[in-house]
Amino acid sequence: MQPAMASAAIPSGVIDPATMTHRSRVLLFAIMAFGQFLALLDTQIVAASLNSVQAGLSAGPDEIAWVQTSYLMAEIVMIPLSGFLARALSTRWLFAGSAALFTLSSLLCGTATSINEMIAYRAIQGFVGGAMIPTVFAVGFTIFPPDKRAFIPGVLGLVSTLAPTLGPSLGGWITDAASWRWLFFMNIAPGLLITIAVPILGRIDAPDLSLLKRIDWLHLAGLTFWLAGLQYVLEEGPRHDWLQDEAVASAAWLSLVGGVVFFERCFRSDYPLVRLTPFRRPTFGIACGLNLVIGFGLYASTYLMPVFLGQVRDFSSSQIGGTIFVAGLAMGCGAPIAARLSSRADPRIVVGVGFALFALGLWLLSGMGPEWGFWELFIPQVVRGFAILLCIVPTVGLGIGGAAPADLRDASGLFNLTRNLGGAVGIALVNTWLQDQARVHSLRLSEAMGAAPDAAREVLAGLAASIGGRTTDAAEALAMAQGEIGRMVARQALTLAFDDVFARMALLFVLAIPLALLCKRPPVAAAPVSEH
Repeated sequence: MQPAMASAAIPSGVIDPATMTHRSRVLLFAIMAFGQFLALLDTQIVAASLNSVQAGLSAGPDEIAWVQTSYLMAEIVMIPLSGFLARALSTRWLFAGSAALFTLSSLLCGTATSINEMIAYRAIQGFVGGAMIPTVFAVGFTIFPPDKRAFIPGVLGLVSTLAPTLGPSLGGWITDAASWRWLFFMNIAPGLLITIAVPILGRIDAPDLSLLKRIDWLHLAGLTFWLAGLQYVLEEGPRHDWLQDEAVASAAWLSLVGGVVFFERCFRSDYPLVRLTPFRRPTFGIACGLNLVIGFGLYASTYLMPVFLGQVRDFSSSQIGGTIFVAGLAMGCGAPIAARLSSRADPRIVVGVGFALFALGLWLLSGMGPEWGFWELFIPQVVRGFAILLCIVPTVGLGIGGAAPADLRDASGLFNLTRNLGGAVGIALVNTWLQDQARVHSLRLSEAMGAAPDAAREVLAGLAASIGGRTTDAAEALAMAQGEIGRMVARQALTLAFDDVFARMALLFVLAIPLALLCKRPPVAAAPVSEH
């Protein structure tokens, strides 16, 4: 009688995860993790190739930034919405449909003939790709029994950190070797594979289409305006003097109103699109706070390194890629170690060690000089790349590993949202810090030169004399010497600004370490328990 009753509880066409073979579970999880990798990779893959895209589409400097911004704005809206859509459409069809539309939008991006087309297609790509990111977390903790879940945080932690880190490097290489259009064409073959495989392997839950008839449209509008507006403010604010710009100020007000509406509907709607019930477990909230800091450090440091190498060292895209690739290799080496430590040691201690090591890697970068290249950056990048897995792997276990089965989808969406928000806030802040500190150091260097005018004139005269050997015009040589000194001062000021930014980021990670100790360690190989 018991088998019959158990099978009756499973809807027709749905596979009970308990009956799946280990090989089937691993194959489904691997394919979905690869889809997540593609979606995360595309958040940064155009970062090192925006100049090429701009030239290819005849776009203006302000327009080209939207190739990145439109993707991120759409992605961040979908991530928390994915839990509701998975319940309504089933995990199987949500993921397969997202992969299909991601593939189609990638094709359209690669064939775009204008900047407006590219922005629209990138927004679609980011929106549907955003559904694949949190879904994998929920599936992993659903289909594997508790005693087989130890590897899940390691794999997903590696994917979550490696994809955005390798994005600029891989994008630069592809653009140099082929063309920027292949940044998008490369998604077509794997996208088709995922679209075909997931419906065959992923029949682990049934859709509830009745939920689509009960959508709280006001909740959806609040979510969209809140997150899309916030992403716009964080992306455009540093470039346009924040609220002094009319568009940024308008987006900030829309985000504020949208946020108020969103949270009001979370608590008062009969059918909320995003449920905040995972936050009833204190450790989940603390893990989300840690994940916010992790997103800050991961995305901001990934953003800063190419900027330093491009603006200070004048490296090409391929040179930048080769230098940054070291961090990716360190992440790959650190993933299995982090997974093993997180399952055998107290994950709170592992998080603390990870944050301390990541702070050390950032602090080592706070002493950069204008001539730093591959070998000078090698050790700091290895430390930072290895440490980030020690940060994120145990945090995934603390945050999602202890969630109740009914809360897994929402917990995954909210957890991933905090990392993306941390990244958006981090990039905006470091951009602002970089600009402010560069101005400060430029003024200080100018004051120092003014305080020693004789030495400054001597340097200028020597440089003019050196240049004079290549030109017979003394006035032209002097002007060229003054321009060269100006560039040297600007380069040194920018380098010192980078040093300040990395030092501030290191301090943030040190201050976040005590948060890990406030978490409650999840039970080992057991079902989640309440923390109330």
